[in-house]
Amino acid sequence: METKDRYAVDIVPFEDRHMSYWDMFATWIGANANNGTWFVGGIIAACGFWGGIHALIIASSISYIFLSLVGYMGYKTGASTMAVSRASFGIRGSVVPSVVNVTQFVGWTAVNTFIAATSMSYILHSLLGWPVYGQPGGAKGLIFGILVMSILHLISISAGQRSIQIIERIGIILVIIFVIWESIVVFRDVSFSQIANWKVPTHQKMPFGSAIDTLAAFNLAWVTAGADFTRFTNKKNTAVTAPFLGADIGVFWFAFIGLVATISIAVTSGVYDANNSDPSTIANRLGLGSIAMIVIVLTSMTANAVNLQAAGSAVNNIFPKLSLKKSLWIVTILATLVTFIPVFVGRFLDTFTAFLDYVGMVLGPIVSIMCVDFYLVRRRHYQATELSRKGGRYWYRGGIHWLAFCLWVVGVLVYLLLQHVAWIRNYTGATFITMILVGIAYYVVMKIKCHILLSHSN
Repeated sequence: METKDRYAVDIVPFEDRHMSYWDMFATWIGANANNGTWFVGGIIAACGFWGGIHALIIASSISYIFLSLVGYMGYKTGASTMAVSRASFGIRGSVVPSVVNVTQFVGWTAVNTFIAATSMSYILHSLLGWPVYGQPGGAKGLIFGILVMSILHLISISAGQRSIQIIERIGIILVIIFVIWESIVVFRDVSFSQIANWKVPTHQKMPFGSAIDTLAAFNLAWVTAGADFTRFTNKKNTAVTAPFLGADIGVFWFAFIGLVATISIAVTSGVYDANNSDPSTIANRLGLGSIAMIVIVLTSMTANAVNLQAAGSAVNNIFPKLSLKKSLWIVTILATLVTFIPVFVGRFLDTFTAFLDYVGMVLGPIVSIMCVDFYLVRRRHYQATELSRKGGRYWYRGGIHWLAFCLWVVGVLVYLLLQHVAWIRNYTGATFITMILVGIAYYVVMKIKCHILLSHSN
């Protein structure tokens, strides 16, 4: 009994799954219809309008195919993504992807919180005359905003999965209103033709492959949260299609707005600066006022509800004796501390870019190994009861599947090497190439391993 408790997995019984198609769809639209997506859209403006659009469509569509694949795993097993990773990485070995998941979702929470806190500094400027963040003395408003956002996050997670569904339902309505408003203002001042034909200054132009990697890192981050939500539905269609459609619509929608809004400012001002792509700066320059800032704050909560749920599930996989609610409190407090990093280390854009490099480097190989293991090696069959059994099917050697772990390390190294290849950087990006290579290697080695074991048994 003690061993079982130590490696326990929370499996949602089929009869207790009540998440509807609309709730799933709204969750994933809300996950991407947020400040971080807007900011990413502004960053890929460095590819020009059409380059940014092509990169957005390619990278997002491929990434969210993997989201659907992982979503089906959650539906099939009733387990969270990190609990499912035990089958490919080992019961103890799953700590590695779990730690990666905790760090990246805490990081995304911090990104959205920082942007929302920046918006709050504009609100405080209007109400109390405090300096806006970026001006002398502006850090006061930002710090106050971070603390307020953190309190709001603690309130939002207090009722668990149900509170997240309520936040997403309200948030999606606000997002729709805000995006329509933003679009009207942008195209009122600048024509589509001006935006489409804008030329990026040569010294600031982003290679197409680098844009693919930036967007892949952004989108793949959601893949490792897929099963955390699809395990709450009892319909296969809801688990597979709702995340794909919702996440794609959310990212196309908001990244497009960030892209065109950033270019519109470059057209009117004559200067392109990726630092101007954060929603607060754009909303202020477009003269949208405090109402827009309030909506930015609220929409960050819809995205962070998903981020915190995923991070909490990962902590729960590392420390099964902790309840999910306690895990959520831990990651929320940790995210608050991480949000202060850009205040002390320099520009937010630099911190954000470094964070995306980390996410793209470590996540791609994990997702590839998990999907190949489930769909090609295990033929879509995991025994959920074995996910928590010491010495069982997924225990491997000492609780770690060293083959998967070593290939993950190789994948990280391959990614770093490919990023320095000019052709890769200019045309394809390193992320998906790395995932293909790691997936093929894992499949081949597992087949050889199975053949050897079969030969010995005979």
